[in-house]
Amino acid sequence: MDKIYNPKKIEKFIYRKWESEGYFKTDMNCNKNNFCIMMPPPNITGNLHMGHAFQQTIMDIIIRYQKMNGKNTLWKAGLDHAGIATQLLVENKIKKKKNKLRNNYNRNYLIKEILKWKEYSSNNIIKQMKRLGNSVDWNNCRFTMDNNFSLSVRTAFINLYNNKLIYKGKRLVNWDIKLNTAISDLEVENIEIKGYVYYIKYILLNNIKTKNNKKYLIISTTRPETLLGDVAVAVNPKDNRYKNLIGYQVILPIINRIIPIIGDDSIDMKKHTGCVKITPAHDFNDYNIGIKHKLPIINILNKKGFIKKKAKIYNDNNFNIDYKKIIIPKKYQNVDRFIARKKIIEEIKNLKLLKNIKKKKIFVPLGDRSGSIIEPLITNQWYLKTSNLSKKAIKIVKKKKIEFIPKEYEKVYYSWMYNIKDWCISRQLWWGHRIPAWYDKNNKIYVGNNEKEIRIKYNLNNKNILYQDKDVLDTWFSSSLWTFASLGWPNKENYLNNFHPTKILITGFDIIFFWIARMIMLTMYFIKDSNGKSQIPFKKIYITGLIKDENGYKMSKSKGNIIDPIDVIDGINLKNLLKKRTENMIKNKLVKKIIYETKKKFPYGIKSSGADALRFTLSSISSINRNINLDINKITGYRNFCNKLWNASRFVLFNTKKKNYKNNIKIKKNYKINIWIIVKLNNLIKKYRINLDNYRFDLASNVLYDFIWNEFCDWYIELIKPILKYGSKLEKFKTKYILINVLEIILRLSHPIIPFITEKIWQKIFFLKNIKKKTIMLQKFPKYNLKKKNKLILIQMNLLKKIIIIIRNLRYKYKISNKKSIKIFLYEKKHFLFLYQNENILKKILNLKKIIYLFRDIEIKKFITRIIDNTKIIINIDNKININYELKELNKCKNNLLKEIIYLEEQLNNKNFILKAPKNILNKNKKRLLLCKKIKQKINIKIKELKQK
Repeated sequence: MDKIYNPKKIEKFIYRKWESEGYFKTDMNCNKNNFCIMMPPPNITGNLHMGHAFQQTIMDIIIRYQKMNGKNTLWKAGLDHAGIATQLLVENKIKKKKNKLRNNYNRNYLIKEILKWKEYSSNNIIKQMKRLGNSVDWNNCRFTMDNNFSLSVRTAFINLYNNKLIYKGKRLVNWDIKLNTAISDLEVENIEIKGYVYYIKYILLNNIKTKNNKKYLIISTTRPETLLGDVAVAVNPKDNRYKNLIGYQVILPIINRIIPIIGDDSIDMKKHTGCVKITPAHDFNDYNIGIKHKLPIINILNKKGFIKKKAKIYNDNNFNIDYKKIIIPKKYQNVDRFIARKKIIEEIKNLKLLKNIKKKKIFVPLGDRSGSIIEPLITNQWYLKTSNLSKKAIKIVKKKKIEFIPKEYEKVYYSWMYNIKDWCISRQLWWGHRIPAWYDKNNKIYVGNNEKEIRIKYNLNNKNILYQDKDVLDTWFSSSLWTFASLGWPNKENYLNNFHPTKILITGFDIIFFWIARMIMLTMYFIKDSNGKSQIPFKKIYITGLIKDENGYKMSKSKGNIIDPIDVIDGINLKNLLKKRTENMIKNKLVKKIIYETKKKFPYGIKSSGADALRFTLSSISSINRNINLDINKITGYRNFCNKLWNASRFVLFNTKKKNYKNNIKIKKNYKINIWIIVKLNNLIKKYRINLDNYRFDLASNVLYDFIWNEFCDWYIELIKPILKYGSKLEKFKTKYILINVLEIILRLSHPIIPFITEKIWQKIFFLKNIKKKTIMLQKFPKYNLKKKNKLILIQMNLLKKIIIIIRNLRYKYKISNKKSIKIFLYEKKHFLFLYQNENILKKILNLKKIIYLFRDIEIKKFITRIIDNTKIIINIDNKININYELKELNKCKNNLLKEIIYLEEQLNNKNFILKAPKNILNKNKKRLLLCKKIKQKINIKIKELKQK
């Protein structure tokens, strides 16, 4: 092994070796002992970010752990075509490079450009995933628009349509003006901004007056341009100010159209004036009121956000309406909605119908991809009925067939599922799964895989001209089929039988609605078990928190705090880091701030830490919190851990070379220190496995770190050095046997979290133990051994460690050189034999001239005393005693004892505890209480003596 740990040097080589040897391959035809995880497919829009690295690290830990437990593992990886995001990205690239807008090219041109981008992006993403160490069978990698997946999507659509679960209809949708497509409620962000509320007078017809003798009603609106499509004014029927006006009419400003005053319980009497203009074609609440009261729906906006030349009327419901008054004034025709707003307010002002304008904070809906203000618009879209699907999906979680981890996310799931609406699944894009529907000249719909199939099925000759629907399916529709479509559905049933349902889904809380809920609904609809019962997509859902920077801020380009996982793994210099963080940024102030902050935090760029250090860090912070702060200094700390393991392994290999350590040795006939490390290791295995099985990767990481750093490296290796140097030949061999076996088990335990370094070290060890399999990946994961319990050795070794710590601290405090040999007195009844047997180790470790054992509890004047339970250590320091330091140490010890005494007394005075606790625990606590009081008494005497000096 190299003297210096260099992750860059070893990690890429090891990954290539794993791949070339086929260690990631899955036996797809195996029908037992299978374990499958589906990777949430990253979008092809760019590189992986730290959130991807976080989730994929957790998935890889699970897969490697299960593989070592003998499972036939399948980690199904793939990439998502990400309809809106990818099209927007490539359109912007075309605009920047070729100065072309969408209306300058056709669908085929854009798709060709996107496919070029897809090749570049997917290669990049897969390289990143490999660099992280993902143990994926890359031969099984899928893309959500590959030929087989497209067949799955078409099959699903056709099935749902034929079963009357998919339909086409005109409804109000969120329309993205910039993208020129419908988007879902989940893709809309409501952002608070400083805006205006306009108070406008609507004149009452026939000289009717309000209770306060006004000839008008005042309505408030943030969107006065939509009044061109108003069909009513609504008030609450319980509102005493207006209830007598219900059934009367008002005159709509500018157009002078007569519209009714209606009563509706949904109107908030306390909000603004209590009078609400109803524009069903351009507001979701108004739309619901319009349907309820059978009002006409008048659309006055086109898909580009301009006022139409001619209003479009839907659902007039035989309502008494003057169609002549629906004409849009010429001065507003083809005018942008925001310019129209200013013009309309100006005209209302001139008509003396503007009561007031107030500056207020208001919420505006923005498209999460485009940043454009969303316009509610009536359009003709495809919908999936969700009512029955959602009921079954709710029931399955209620029955605990699917478990959320943490459990609290069930509430989030239910909150959406109980209020679910039909899903708008069509998008007005070019990139995506094109809807498999064709139309004839009469707009009759034909649904099928292709035009040829449709012509045969419906006996249509070539004279019947058919054209395909131009729209594509919502990306989340195809993603919702992921767990079974990626396994080859509707073909390859044996793959489904072998690996479905999958065991666990690892994903973020932000896509519970987008993805998880929809996967459950559609999987239960399409996939049935051998008994014909609906199958679930996964048994558990592990919801991760959101990775933020060390200050708790969301990582974003505008903040300049994004950390690329590959930059952490391979390092990046300051120049390239600044370029990466500031390129394509428009705002100069932000650029200056980002440069300043980056230089301050990373004056020399980001140092290479390797994939293992990053993985260990991410595993250690994978708590159940919603937000997880990532401090890059932690990654440096875990690189130091890897370095420590590397150096410890070099020590082990140096001391065990040219020997065969495959034979079993009876542990009982060994040094107590060797027995102790085996017991500690056994306890670690138990805790570690429990935490991994419960998906507490943070706790698993912590116990592993503590054992390797503290127990193995800092204590065990240091304590056995005298044995390796001065012990007999047999003692040396036994110790070396334990040493290399403990290291080998440590490597197997650590492998799921830090696969590269463990493989590299293990490759140097396996031949010493005569192991046949040539990779640590295929070794058995260590199991807890019930026979290796030994509480006594833990107590004894704890005492030994405390003695060493006390004497080292005293040497440091009193400036006694480690080279100077000293003598100590020890009083210990219970563990005297243990200390005596390990006397040589204590002497060598602490450079003790002599250990004098006392057989009665005495005090020696002018000597320093330390008490550990029943053990007394007395040391002659040959220096003047630092009374203040000694008093401080004694008081610290006394305070700890007082806390323990209070705790024990509370327990022993608690009737409940006395009734329920086993007798041995009660006796143990009573003895411990007496001992604590006895030690406290001795400390008080010592404090008194010191104070008198």
